[in-house]
Amino acid sequence: MRQGEALFVEIKTPADFNFAECLVHLGRSSQENLYQLKDGVVTKLLKLNGQLVLFRVMSAAGALRIEFPLGAPPEAERKRAVAYVEDWFDLATDLRGFYAMAETDPVLSGVVQQYYGLRVMGVPDLFEALVWAVMGQQINLTFAYTLKKRFVENYGESLVYEGEQFWAFPSAETIAKLDIADLRALQLTGRKAEYILGIASAIATGDLKKEQLLQETDMESSLLELRGIGAWSANYVMMKCLHSQSAFPLADVGLHNALKAQLEMDRKPTIEEITELAKNWEGWQAYATFYLWRSLL
Repeated sequence: MRQGEALFVEIKTPADFNFAECLVHLGRSSQENLYQLKDGVVTKLLKLNGQLVLFRVMSAAGALRIEFPLGAPPEAERKRAVAYVEDWFDLATDLRGFYAMAETDPVLSGVVQQYYGLRVMGVPDLFEALVWAVMGQQINLTFAYTLKKRFVENYGESLVYEGEQFWAFPSAETIAKLDIADLRALQLTGRKAEYILGIASAIATGDLKKEQLLQETDMESSLLELRGIGAWSANYVMMKCLHSQSAFPLADVGLHNALKAQLEMDRKPTIEEITELAKNWEGWQAYATFYLWRSLL
């Protein structure tokens, strides 16, 4: 279908989908440079099959509309953009089981009612998810966004549309050619620079692929084999990129803070206490965590 010169595609959304709630998560940092959020519309640039593709995502009646303001890309790239959006907004997951569990859960019942329709907003690209997980280790979220912004604007590709510059995340192939000193110049630690270069090399050579990980019964063990990826990072990537509903970043500070607030405690809960609380969340730990994160925004 066409609207003027901008082709658009519509993706049907589940009945329990709330686009506005998803936008709250997407709007959590003013330093985000991998998409622009304005007046309920998300504009994003991706490199698909070697071609830069700019698209907008907006709400339509029972659907998400994807518009291509620079004109229609070839069909293969259109399909990949649609698949990316479906992945990004986790549209394929049936949440009825999660909501049934959460309805009677003493921790989750309130937050689920409040943010009903929120989806785990993903990071569909494996390289981006792994880099973000490494960058975010042991630093606050504000500085993590600062590092990502520098990384993207130094090594990503971009284009200008209507006076705005849009960026695509750097490719693993581009980063694999760099030296530690290049990444250290962005204020990454030497250790994190090493980890990112190692991950870039594994993806660039084809030794590490999202498709392979998705086929594995123990994704966590495979991710833990990567230098620089510990339990928190592995579970973050499983949750945000690989759609593992049982992924559980147990040591996450945000999770601890959210539980402290929800339980009205004067201290953060211990790992043992969280493990006990989460027994009821079996198979839905990722969504439980994401809804608790939302309660902090």
